Amino acid sequence: MKIIILAGGVGSRMGHLVQDLPKPMVALAGKPIMEYQIELAERYGFKEIHVLTGYKAAALEEYFGNGSSWGVSIKYHREHKPLGTAGAVKELEGILDEDFAVFYGDVLMDVDLPRLVNVHETRGPVATIAVHPNDHPFDSDLVEVDGHDRVLEIHNKPHDQRACRRNLVSAALYVLSPAIFAHIQRGEISDFGRDIFPDLLSSGKFVSAYRTRDYIKDVGTPERLKEVEADLLTGRPQQLNQQAKTGAVFLDRDGVLNRPVEPLSTPEQLELFSGVASAVKRVNQSSRLSVMVTNQPLVAKGFASEDDLEKIHGRLETLLSEGGAYLDRTYYCPHHPEKGHKGERSDLKIKCDCRKPATGMIDQAVFDLNIDLQDSFIIGDRTVDIQAGVNAGVGTILVRTGCAGEDQLFRCIPDFIFDDLGEAVDFLEAGYPWLLSEVNKLVTADVLENRVIAIGGLSRSGKTTLAGVLAVALRKAGVQAKRMSLDNWLFGLSQRDEPNNGVRDRYQYAQIRNALKKVLKGEAIEFSLYDSITRESTDIKDSLILKRDEFLIIDGVVSLDIKEIREAASLLLYTETTESVRRERIRDLYKEKGLLNKEIELLYEARSGDEEPVVLRSRKFADSVINSGALA
Repeated sequence: MKIIILAGGVGSRMGHLVQDLPKPMVALAGKPIMEYQIELAERYGFKEIHVLTGYKAAALEEYFGNGSSWGVSIKYHREHKPLGTAGAVKELEGILDEDFAVFYGDVLMDVDLPRLVNVHETRGPVATIAVHPNDHPFDSDLVEVDGHDRVLEIHNKPHDQRACRRNLVSAALYVLSPAIFAHIQRGEISDFGRDIFPDLLSSGKFVSAYRTRDYIKDVGTPERLKEVEADLLTGRPQQLNQQAKTGAVFLDRDGVLNRPVEPLSTPEQLELFSGVASAVKRVNQSSRLSVMVTNQPLVAKGFASEDDLEKIHGRLETLLSEGGAYLDRTYYCPHHPEKGHKGERSDLKIKCDCRKPATGMIDQAVFDLNIDLQDSFIIGDRTVDIQAGVNAGVGTILVRTGCAGEDQLFRCIPDFIFDDLGEAVDFLEAGYPWLLSEVNKLVTADVLENRVIAIGGLSRSGKTTLAGVLAVALRKAGVQAKRMSLDNWLFGLSQRDEPNNGVRDRYQYAQIRNALKKVLKGEAIEFSLYDSITRESTDIKDSLILKRDEFLIIDGVVSLDIKEIREAASLLLYTETTESVRRERIRDLYKEKGLLNKEIELLYEARSGDEEPVVLRSRKFADSVINSGALA
């Protein structure tokens, strides 16, 4: 396949950078933009390159010559007057007698070209347009597609922001059939996006969209040039190439991104939580993809159509884009197994493999985007999201927005719990990498020979978070872990002799010892869940059984104070943080429980008196102390 590079533009938005150079010669990290494109083509075996030049053509032709220094053959075609992107390509009619790819000379790319070509050849359209979301859709051409990625319409910039269209942008990369020449007038100015593709669509021709997560960014302004150069220096283009596995943050929709409404059936009802766009943008800037996976049974129930859902997601993506954020891909399940709703759709009333907690949407994302599940997380507000993450083998994060896990449909323990999406993303980008690094140093072969790790420390010092990181680290090592939180063996507030109880009186030591003994024998135990908000034991029962090849992670304030736990564990950890951070966490926790500031201060002082002596003494038993500061 031949490669065509459009290199004749003036680049007026680049200002002084193009006073003496054509746009493709502007340097990025010491090399012209077009040099990266030529190297990309050569890497994948595309050796014949045709460069369409115009403005300052001599500089470009002199630098690249015949291409032999790059292992390719370059032929130049200098236009005598500007003809636009399509008009310039028309001049190659007769030279191009098979499918060919078109690059724009001011775009830096690291693209899995064989995959793009294969999709084009398999589908057989007149034109395939590479499309992706970006952080500036308001000044980009938006591509509207159907469920089979057939292009329905091109919405050229500038477009009406109130329309709330999906953030699917033409990436200025095409694969075209020679049949397209019949739709371009020779010698006339025409543009692919503004003229040719709309004409193809109006005449009923098949134009296909190729959704890609590959790195494709235009360098049309000095600001974008700086962003792209920074990406180059960190290796981001190679990380985002479709051939490279990458992690993802799977995001539930209602209750995580936006305020839940039942049923949310119109775009106007959708309202993002505060800080969501900023949080998603931080995911976009990270090494992971942002992927929404959402159950939308309202379609099966007849409350909304697929077109309604498209508009709702258009509004969601528009609101995110206002904060410079985007979703790399969106998947939804329209099914629902239960019948009985007026207006329901019988074709969607089925038991499917995509409705969470099933993993169909995650599996599809892995196939489409080459996702590394070991470096991925799901963030949800319901146990159905957490169970889906468990089933898929990804890290799980519960947020306290929306349902906050109170649906209790599944008995599953999330790896982490945070107040909202922003706090969860902050942890993934800062606290998690540091803690994972520390944990990886500690989980040695000797530790893995035993099956118990215990974590102790003062209240709100980061024990639960550390337990989550341990669970993730063990999964990465091919070991599954069960969690045993000693808080479930707390006496309820109504059972305590407050204020005379000490920390040893609040925990049921005898029952903990008995439960541990049974678990280590492989016997099942059953216990009542403790509600940290009401501070009471609940009627909700949970169980725990440890299989022969599974690890047990025990966390609790008194973990290291109990001799039987110390003797069973191959690794004893103690967490601590700065007292100001811990005190703030305690204040936030008890405010959520409805206590007044004065009551919280009295409780803090009481806890300092009865808890600290016991727990601080247990610190001496720790094999390692994790001082997480404000990260955990």
